[in-house]
Amino acid sequence: MKTIKTSLLMLATLFCVVVTNAQTADDIIAKHIDALGGKDKLSQINTVYIESTTSAMGNDGPTKTYIVAGKAYKNESDFNGQSFVNVITDTSGWMINPYAGAADPTAISNDQFKLNADEVYVDPLLNYTANGAKVELAGQEKVGDINAYKLKYTNKYGSETNYYIDPATWYIIQATKTANAMGQEVIVTISMSNYKQTDYGIYMPYTTHIDMGQFALDVNTQKVEINKEIDPKMFEMSKQ
Repeated sequence: MKTIKTSLLMLATLFCVVVTNAQTADDIIAKHIDALGGKDKLSQINTVYIESTTSAMGNDGPTKTYIVAGKAYKNESDFNGQSFVNVITDTSGWMINPYAGAADPTAISNDQFKLNADEVYVDPLLNYTANGAKVELAGQEKVGDINAYKLKYTNKYGSETNYYIDPATWYIIQATKTANAMGQEVIVTISMSNYKQTDYGIYMPYTTHIDMGQFALDVNTQKVEINKEIDPKMFEMSKQ
């Protein structure tokens, strides 16, 4: 009888430890948001302006990124004298991509828009339910040597992204999603590192590696400005 009682006590103790240590998706997201600077701080961001250098296929090019929180996103890069532009708004998107035969502004497909719609957010996990998204905890997976939490994020259009969060820092260290490149389905892996505190007081990754299988690029940030005035007209698709 004593052995049975001891076993039951051990099981009860183990159960309490498991319950105590259990993490939910919202627990992880809350710690992630706190690690970046806190919900109040992030919620006060209206615009983000980033200057960086993008390296691809042995070439480096200056890149500028503009975000109007919840409304618009624009990324401009120059390579060998050619301009590349990607724009996402809360309703549609367009691009200039000479390598894809789109040297003039061209509207993106509806599927491309749905896949990239979350670019307009400073962090898609912030207030995700209010933005119509869903998140579920999909266990833990190794990202290098890190046993990261895996969050399956589904935006309001049904497009899925997996976010991997480091349980030591609570930063997103990787994101994966399925995209279409030149008519082929590819897995896009975005690795984020070198988190630094901006002048505004939030933390952002200053180094990003984007792997699309047969093509990869690196983005290194030099400058971040928060709540800089951004002209909304810059997101409009010009007519050539």
